[in-house]
Amino acid sequence: MRLAKNRLRATAHTAVAVAMGAAALTALPGTASAAADGLSVQYRTSASGAGADQAEPWFKVKNTGGAAVQLSGVKVRYYFKADSAGANYRFACSWAVKGCANVTGTFGTLATPTATADRYLEIGFTSGAGSLAPGADTGDLQLRFHQANWASLNQSDDYSFGAAQTSYGDWSKVTAHLAGATLWGQAPGGNGPTDPPTDPPTDPPADAATLFDDFNYSGHTDPRISANGWNVRSNAGGPGVPGATWAPEKVTFASTGGNSIMNLETSTAGTAASTKQTEILTRAMKFKNGTYAARVRFSDAPKYGPDGDRLVQTFFTINDLKAPMADDYAEYDFEYLPNGGWGEPANILYTTSWETYQADPWVAVNQHSEVRQSYSGWHDLVLTIDNSTIRYYVDGQHFGTHDAAYLPERPMSINFNQWLIDLAGQTSTTARAYDQQVDYVLHVKDQVLTPAQVTARLNAYRSAGTTFQDTVPGS
Repeated sequence: MRLAKNRLRATAHTAVAVAMGAAALTALPGTASAAADGLSVQYRTSASGAGADQAEPWFKVKNTGGAAVQLSGVKVRYYFKADSAGANYRFACSWAVKGCANVTGTFGTLATPTATADRYLEIGFTSGAGSLAPGADTGDLQLRFHQANWASLNQSDDYSFGAAQTSYGDWSKVTAHLAGATLWGQAPGGNGPTDPPTDPPTDPPADAATLFDDFNYSGHTDPRISANGWNVRSNAGGPGVPGATWAPEKVTFASTGGNSIMNLETSTAGTAASTKQTEILTRAMKFKNGTYAARVRFSDAPKYGPDGDRLVQTFFTINDLKAPMADDYAEYDFEYLPNGGWGEPANILYTTSWETYQADPWVAVNQHSEVRQSYSGWHDLVLTIDNSTIRYYVDGQHFGTHDAAYLPERPMSINFNQWLIDLAGQTSTTARAYDQQVDYVLHVKDQVLTPAQVTARLNAYRSAGTTFQDTVPGS
């Protein structure tokens, strides 16, 4: 039985000791000609002191090319020096012409640290931001970031910071990227390779050991579930509300558009005794390096009853913690919080790579990326692990890259669950229920696939009428 993820996460994401190593995210190419290729960036700072409670980089992104640019393909990177090796940062948008709901911010770590940069803030846009016509700009993007514990920042040694830049002007110490190509600015020295990596020239061999499941079952008692290596959880324990039940009967299957969908329902009437959570996991811990993929439908609103519960909807891999701070523990998470929690007030999607932890007193050694926006609806989630890097993708777009320090030492299980952090988000005693749905899961052992290659594998299985395959050897 795997170790329950009872990690007091309210503490984990407000006072987390995040270990972010130096060898990590490979940066995008370092230089390009804006005039020829289509983007420029103007910058100003609204916090010009060498020390500050928070950095306030403001931007305008302009289309200098001859064709319209979809902002969902644009990324802007602001490079800075972490205030300590374990510093953890939070992003916020104060105001934006395009709407703060359409602006995202994630943090990365440079592959080649310099004296003035080992991290960066990457600004992106949702599809709701629309496009830029030739000659148009985004208008103000009034952004800020701070240390999670609100310790003071030292901006004087930050590569992209300009103390004298108190009004907008072209600024080459930030970079702008479109569809993986750098169109503006100069990254800190030595950070030039493309990330995410371009598709390899040929597809990897198709005979790699693979788990594929289309979740084509009749119900939670279908004997094929166990025969195919899954366990629908019924045993007590964390994570979630102490005293809650893990309810196998709330894991159901239905056909939608000719395709089988697994549904995880979590329900409560505001008490521990009424709270029923759901989880399905592989019995075997035999999955390590390679590609993990699933199509998952997250839900912001309950299917009935009042909204507001602090819910966690997940796709993850994990092994057991043999002792507090054991260095052979591993876990890699997609965790969506539709109503916030762990100190967050609203929607947030985390990807987290765990090295180890200790429950009491709480100590966490992990690295995470996050985007604060709604992810309600279907999403393609891809995680790849090789001998140097952990990468996360959402809907084909790079979401985060984590360091070699967090690579797994032992194989893991594959899990989906939906649970309540606590009962404080919604105190009503009116019954309510939330759904998380899963279309399929895929693991390809020891091969790093691009999101496009994952889709090709999925289509090949479905064209062949294959609903299940497991050739991954036991560990």
